[in-house]
Amino acid sequence: MMENAIKYIQEKLNNHKPETLIILGSGLGDFGEEIENPISIDYHEIPSWPQSTVSGHKGRLIAGLLEGKEVLCMQGRFHLYEGYHPSVIKEVLCVFKALGIKNMIVTNAAGSLKKEIAPGEIMLIEDHINFSGQNPLVGKNDEKYGPRFPVMAEAYNLDFRTRMKDIAAKEKITLHQGTYLMVLGPNFETAAEIRAFQVLGATAVGMSTVPEVLSAVYCGIKVLGLSVITNYGTGLVQEFHGHSETLQQANRASANLSKLIHQFVKEL
Repeated sequence: MMENAIKYIQEKLNNHKPETLIILGSGLGDFGEEIENPISIDYHEIPSWPQSTVSGHKGRLIAGLLEGKEVLCMQGRFHLYEGYHPSVIKEVLCVFKALGIKNMIVTNAAGSLKKEIAPGEIMLIEDHINFSGQNPLVGKNDEKYGPRFPVMAEAYNLDFRTRMKDIAAKEKITLHQGTYLMVLGPNFETAAEIRAFQVLGATAVGMSTVPEVLSAVYCGIKVLGLSVITNYGTGLVQEFHGHSETLQQANRASANLSKLIHQFVKEL
Protein backbone atom coordinates (compact mmCIF):
# COMPACT_ATOMS: atom_id res chain seq x y z
CA MET A 1 0.00 0.00 0.00
CA MET A 2 2.69 2.49 1.03
CA GLU A 3 4.68 2.84 -2.19
CA ASN A 4 1.64 3.53 -4.39
CA ALA A 5 0.12 5.90 -1.85
CA ILE A 6 3.39 7.82 -1.45
CA LYS A 7 3.77 8.22 -5.20
CA TYR A 8 0.16 9.33 -5.70
CA ILE A 9 0.17 11.91 -2.88
CA GLN A 10 3.56 13.27 -3.97
CA GLU A 11 2.22 13.83 -7.47
CA LYS A 12 -0.85 15.62 -6.11
CA LEU A 13 1.22 17.81 -3.79
CA ASN A 14 3.32 18.96 -6.75
CA ASN A 15 6.01 21.22 -5.22
CA HIS A 16 4.44 21.40 -1.76
CA LYS A 17 6.57 19.88 1.02
CA PRO A 18 4.57 19.99 4.27
CA GLU A 19 6.43 19.22 7.50
CA THR A 20 3.48 19.39 9.91
CA LEU A 21 0.55 16.98 9.94
CA ILE A 22 -2.73 17.96 11.62
CA ILE A 23 -5.22 15.18 12.44
CA LEU A 24 -8.76 16.40 13.10
CA GLY A 25 -11.10 14.47 15.38
CA SER A 26 -14.89 14.14 15.44
CA GLY A 27 -16.66 17.43 14.76
CA LEU A 28 -13.41 19.31 14.16
CA GLY A 29 -13.13 18.84 10.41
CA ASP A 30 -14.08 22.43 9.53
CA PHE A 31 -10.62 23.57 10.61
CA GLY A 32 -9.38 22.25 7.29
CA GLU A 33 -11.23 25.07 5.54
CA GLU A 34 -8.83 27.56 7.16
CA ILE A 35 -5.88 26.28 5.13
CA GLU A 36 -4.85 28.69 2.37
CA ASN A 37 -4.14 27.72 -1.25
CA PRO A 38 -5.51 24.24 -0.53
CA ILE A 39 -4.88 21.06 -2.46
CA SER A 40 -7.60 18.55 -1.61
CA ILE A 41 -7.16 14.78 -2.01
CA ASP A 42 -10.13 12.54 -1.23
CA TYR A 43 -9.19 9.34 0.56
CA HIS A 44 -10.99 7.21 -2.03
CA GLU A 45 -8.64 8.58 -4.73
CA ILE A 46 -5.47 7.38 -2.97
CA PRO A 47 -4.43 3.82 -3.94
CA SER A 48 -5.17 1.28 -1.16
CA TRP A 49 -5.89 4.09 1.31
CA PRO A 50 -8.33 3.33 4.17
CA GLN A 51 -11.65 5.17 4.29
CA SER A 52 -13.19 7.12 7.17
CA THR A 53 -16.77 6.01 7.86
CA VAL A 54 -17.74 8.02 10.96
CA SER A 55 -20.05 11.04 10.97
CA GLY A 56 -18.01 14.23 11.43
CA HIS A 57 -15.04 12.87 9.46
CA LYS A 58 -14.95 14.16 5.86
CA GLY A 59 -12.35 11.74 4.55
CA ARG A 60 -9.76 13.81 2.71
CA LEU A 61 -6.26 15.26 2.90
CA ILE A 62 -5.79 19.00 2.55
CA ALA A 63 -2.34 20.45 1.88
CA GLY A 64 -1.60 24.16 1.89
CA LEU A 65 -0.50 27.09 4.03
CA LEU A 66 -1.35 27.86 7.64
CA GLU A 67 0.28 30.97 9.11
CA GLY A 68 2.72 30.87 6.21
CA LYS A 69 3.83 27.31 6.98
CA GLU A 70 3.20 24.28 4.78
CA VAL A 71 0.90 21.79 6.47
CA LEU A 72 -0.98 18.61 5.64
CA CYS A 73 -4.35 18.08 7.28
CA MET A 74 -6.34 14.86 7.74
CA GLN A 75 -10.06 15.64 7.71
CA GLY A 76 -11.08 12.29 9.09
CA ARG A 77 -9.09 9.58 10.85
CA PHE A 78 -9.30 5.79 11.05
CA HIS A 79 -10.62 4.11 14.19
CA LEU A 80 -9.96 0.55 15.23
CA TYR A 81 -13.68 0.13 15.98
CA GLU A 82 -14.37 0.61 12.26
CA GLY A 83 -12.72 -2.76 11.77
CA TYR A 84 -9.27 -1.64 10.63
CA HIS A 85 -6.25 -3.67 11.63
CA PRO A 86 -3.99 -1.49 13.83
CA SER A 87 -1.08 -1.88 11.37
CA VAL A 88 -3.08 0.18 8.83
CA ILE A 89 -2.57 3.26 11.01
CA LYS A 90 1.16 2.54 11.24
CA GLU A 91 1.32 2.31 7.43
CA VAL A 92 -0.48 5.64 7.06
CA LEU A 93 2.03 7.35 9.38
CA CYS A 94 4.92 5.72 7.51
CA VAL A 95 3.52 7.27 4.32
CA PHE A 96 3.53 10.68 6.00
CA LYS A 97 7.10 10.18 7.19
CA ALA A 98 8.15 9.36 3.61
CA LEU A 99 6.44 12.57 2.48
CA GLY A 100 8.64 14.59 4.87
CA ILE A 101 6.35 15.06 7.88
CA LYS A 102 8.35 15.91 11.02
CA ASN A 103 5.65 17.22 13.40
CA MET A 104 2.13 16.01 14.21
CA ILE A 105 -0.72 17.85 15.91
CA VAL A 106 -3.35 15.27 16.81
CA THR A 107 -6.80 16.25 18.10
CA ASN A 108 -9.69 14.21 19.37
CA ALA A 109 -13.08 14.36 21.04
CA ALA A 110 -12.93 12.92 24.56
CA GLY A 111 -14.99 12.38 27.67
CA SER A 112 -13.97 14.08 30.91
CA LEU A 113 -13.20 11.98 33.98
CA LYS A 114 -13.11 15.05 36.25
CA LYS A 115 -16.04 17.34 37.03
CA GLU A 116 -13.79 20.41 36.95
CA ILE A 117 -13.00 19.74 33.26
CA ALA A 118 -16.23 20.61 31.48
CA PRO A 119 -17.60 19.89 28.00
CA GLY A 120 -16.48 22.52 25.50
CA GLU A 121 -13.04 22.90 27.11
CA ILE A 122 -9.66 21.68 25.85
CA MET A 123 -7.07 19.39 27.43
CA LEU A 124 -3.39 19.24 26.56
CA ILE A 125 -2.38 15.57 26.50
CA GLU A 126 0.64 14.95 28.71
CA ASP A 127 0.65 11.16 28.41
CA HIS A 128 -1.64 8.28 27.52
CA ILE A 129 -2.83 4.86 28.66
CA ASN A 130 -3.43 2.33 25.90
CA PHE A 131 -6.48 0.40 27.13
CA SER A 132 -7.53 -0.75 23.65
CA GLY A 133 -5.67 -4.06 23.86
CA GLN A 134 -4.18 -3.39 20.42
CA ASN A 135 -0.97 -1.89 19.08
CA PRO A 136 -0.18 -0.79 15.50
CA LEU A 137 3.51 -1.69 15.90
CA VAL A 138 2.86 -5.44 16.26
CA GLY A 139 4.22 -7.44 13.34
CA LYS A 140 7.27 -7.43 11.10
CA ASN A 141 9.42 -4.33 11.53
CA ASP A 142 11.03 -2.25 8.80
CA GLU A 143 14.05 -0.40 10.23
CA LYS A 144 13.73 2.12 7.40
CA TYR A 145 10.77 3.65 9.22
CA GLY A 146 11.52 3.04 12.89
CA PRO A 147 13.08 0.83 15.59
CA ARG A 148 11.74 -2.50 16.77
CA PHE A 149 11.36 -1.19 20.35
CA PRO A 150 10.50 2.54 20.29
CA VAL A 151 10.73 4.41 23.60
CA MET A 152 7.57 6.19 24.83
CA ALA A 153 9.15 8.12 27.72
CA GLU A 154 8.17 11.42 26.06
CA ALA A 155 5.53 10.43 23.53
CA TYR A 156 4.05 13.94 23.71
CA ASN A 157 6.93 16.31 23.06
CA LEU A 158 7.83 18.36 26.15
CA ASP A 159 8.90 21.44 24.19
CA PHE A 160 5.65 21.37 22.21
CA ARG A 161 3.62 21.12 25.42
CA THR A 162 5.48 24.02 27.00
CA ARG A 163 4.89 26.17 23.94
CA MET A 164 1.20 25.33 23.88
CA LYS A 165 0.74 26.21 27.56
CA ASP A 166 2.38 29.59 26.91
CA ILE A 167 0.16 30.19 23.87
CA ALA A 168 -3.00 29.34 25.82
CA ALA A 169 -2.01 31.73 28.59
CA LYS A 170 -1.41 34.56 26.10
CA GLU A 171 -4.70 33.88 24.32
CA LYS A 172 -6.52 33.61 27.69
CA ILE A 173 -7.87 30.18 26.75
CA THR A 174 -8.44 27.63 29.52
CA LEU A 175 -6.16 24.68 28.80
CA HIS A 176 -6.35 21.70 31.12
CA GLN A 177 -3.60 19.08 31.24
CA GLY A 178 -3.82 15.38 31.81
CA THR A 179 -3.62 11.77 30.72
CA TYR A 180 -5.72 10.44 27.84
CA LEU A 181 -6.96 6.86 28.06
CA MET A 182 -7.93 5.03 24.89
CA VAL A 183 -10.62 2.35 24.78
CA LEU A 184 -11.49 0.32 21.70
CA GLY A 185 -15.14 1.43 21.47
CA PRO A 186 -17.47 1.96 19.71
CA ASN A 187 -19.78 1.98 22.76
CA PHE A 188 -19.54 4.69 25.38
CA GLU A 189 -18.14 3.43 28.68
CA THR A 190 -20.09 2.11 31.65
CA ALA A 191 -20.09 3.99 34.96
CA ALA A 192 -18.00 1.20 36.49
CA GLU A 193 -15.40 1.51 33.74
CA ILE A 194 -15.23 5.27 34.26
CA ARG A 195 -14.54 4.73 37.98
CA ALA A 196 -11.79 2.24 37.10
CA PHE A 197 -10.17 4.67 34.67
CA GLN A 198 -10.15 7.35 37.36
CA VAL A 199 -8.29 4.97 39.68
CA LEU A 200 -5.74 4.36 36.91
CA GLY A 201 -5.01 8.10 36.81
CA ALA A 202 -6.70 8.99 33.52
CA THR A 203 -8.12 12.47 32.97
CA ALA A 204 -10.06 11.91 29.75
CA VAL A 205 -11.19 8.92 27.71
CA GLY A 206 -11.65 8.40 23.98
CA MET A 207 -11.50 5.91 21.13
CA SER A 208 -8.61 7.17 19.00
CA THR A 209 -5.25 8.99 18.97
CA VAL A 210 -3.05 6.42 20.72
CA PRO A 211 -2.43 4.33 17.54
CA GLU A 212 -1.41 7.48 15.64
CA VAL A 213 0.85 8.63 18.47
CA LEU A 214 2.54 5.24 18.82
CA SER A 215 3.10 5.18 15.07
CA ALA A 216 4.35 8.77 14.92
CA VAL A 217 6.86 8.27 17.75
CA TYR A 218 8.00 5.08 16.01
CA CYS A 219 8.59 7.14 12.86
CA GLY A 220 10.51 9.86 14.70
CA ILE A 221 7.71 12.43 14.32
CA LYS A 222 7.27 14.91 17.19
CA VAL A 223 3.76 14.93 18.69
CA LEU A 224 1.42 17.51 20.20
CA GLY A 225 -1.92 16.17 21.43
CA LEU A 226 -5.12 18.09 22.21
CA SER A 227 -8.42 16.67 23.46
CA VAL A 228 -11.66 18.59 23.03
CA ILE A 229 -13.84 17.63 25.99
CA THR A 230 -17.28 16.85 24.58
CA ASN A 231 -19.02 15.15 27.52
CA TYR A 232 -18.63 13.86 31.05
CA GLY A 233 -17.86 10.19 31.48
CA THR A 234 -20.85 7.99 32.31
CA GLY A 235 -21.92 8.41 35.93
CA LEU A 236 -20.23 11.76 36.60
CA VAL A 237 -23.48 13.63 35.85
CA GLN A 238 -27.06 12.56 35.26
CA GLU A 239 -27.38 13.66 31.63
CA PHE A 240 -27.14 11.03 28.91
CA HIS A 241 -24.59 11.69 26.16
CA GLY A 242 -24.13 10.36 22.64
CA HIS A 243 -22.33 11.04 19.35
CA SER A 244 -24.59 14.00 18.47
CA GLU A 245 -23.51 15.73 21.70
CA THR A 246 -19.90 14.92 20.86
CA LEU A 247 -20.23 16.79 17.55
CA GLN A 248 -22.10 19.68 19.17
CA GLN A 249 -19.51 20.27 21.89
CA ALA A 250 -16.62 19.84 19.45
CA ASN A 251 -18.10 22.60 17.31
CA ARG A 252 -18.45 24.78 20.41
CA ALA A 253 -14.75 24.40 21.22
CA SER A 254 -13.52 24.71 17.64
CA ALA A 255 -12.86 28.47 17.76
CA ASN A 256 -10.47 28.15 20.72
CA LEU A 257 -8.84 25.07 19.22
CA SER A 258 -8.31 26.95 15.97
CA LYS A 259 -6.60 29.84 17.78
CA LEU A 260 -4.26 27.48 19.60
CA ILE A 261 -3.27 25.54 16.48
CA HIS A 262 -2.80 28.68 14.37
CA GLN A 263 -0.45 30.24 16.91
CA PHE A 264 1.42 27.00 17.51
CA VAL A 265 2.07 26.46 13.80
CA LYS A 266 3.10 30.11 13.44
CA GLU A 267 5.77 29.64 16.12
CA LEU A 268 7.13 26.35 14.76
